[in-house]
Amino acid sequence: MQFLQILSRKLGSLEMVFQIPFCQKKFPYTCLSTSASVYSKKKKGNSYEQVDQEKYKNLVYSVTSYKTSAQTPETILEEDNLLYGPPAKPRPPIKAGTKTPRNWVPLINPSKRILPISSDSNVPMKIGLQRTKMPSVTRILQQTLSPQQIFYLERWKQKMIEELGKEGFAEYTKNLFHQGELFHSALESIFLSEDMAARGQGEDDVVAGYLSSVEHVLEDISEVKALESGVHHETLQYLGLVDCVAKYRGQLCVIDWKTSEKPKPLLQNTYDNPLQVAAYIGAINHDANYDFQVRCGLIVVAYKDGSPAHPHFMDPDLCSQYWNKWLLRLEEYVDKN
Repeated sequence: MQFLQILSRKLGSLEMVFQIPFCQKKFPYTCLSTSASVYSKKKKGNSYEQVDQEKYKNLVYSVTSYKTSAQTPETILEEDNLLYGPPAKPRPPIKAGTKTPRNWVPLINPSKRILPISSDSNVPMKIGLQRTKMPSVTRILQQTLSPQQIFYLERWKQKMIEELGKEGFAEYTKNLFHQGELFHSALESIFLSEDMAARGQGEDDVVAGYLSSVEHVLEDISEVKALESGVHHETLQYLGLVDCVAKYRGQLCVIDWKTSEKPKPLLQNTYDNPLQVAAYIGAINHDANYDFQVRCGLIVVAYKDGSPAHPHFMDPDLCSQYWNKWLLRLEEYVDKN
């Protein structure tokens, strides 16, 4: 009791006895109480635990490793690759198979007998066009135009009628045909004349520009075999009138002379003219009147203003391609009629 009385008298000392050890050690009593309260609770089920952590660890790392937004084109691509796999490369479009004619006839006649070239046969052939029930190449092509070709042709016609009127348009087309005839006649005169100086004589003002336009092409033409000559295909039963058959830079060609007011630097600018040339080549090769065969073609586009003409050479492979297209057009014509 005496001991307790002494302690009670010295209350301040008693406080110091209990406080000093605790202050010196700085025991984290607050942390102990908090920790105890957390661990005392039951754990709730976490749906993320069911996720395949190994599979998506790279994705989680790529998102959490950035202090700012990780959404960049590179990271998005990486995430897509991880989630969905690498992107599938687009397959090239499958080209539709080339349509083949039902009644295919070769461009070159394998059974045709080729006679030796005679040195006396310098005069070009000129066979009259037989007037039969056979359709012409021009007629077949005109009646088998595609809807797109008809649309553009009709639109051009309506535009010209708006500018010139119906009578003016009729006069315009008449003049075009007349100029073409004069141009072909002038070329025929040049090829039949032995005097090369005749090229500059008797030129009509209408065709002077056209002749000037083709002057550089004429220098590469030799050994003319046919001029304005009729041809017919004995098997396929069609006919046509060939402008010229001659050698162009050493290659025997069916030559088609065209006039144009607009430049046509590419073969595709000549529309159906390559099919016409291929049709004439096939007709010559299957026509008994001609003792030779042709494998190449040439389309020459001349300009009235004298601009250099555009010669479009068709090699044997190109002629074969257009020959197949011609056969399809011919079948279409036969089906319609």
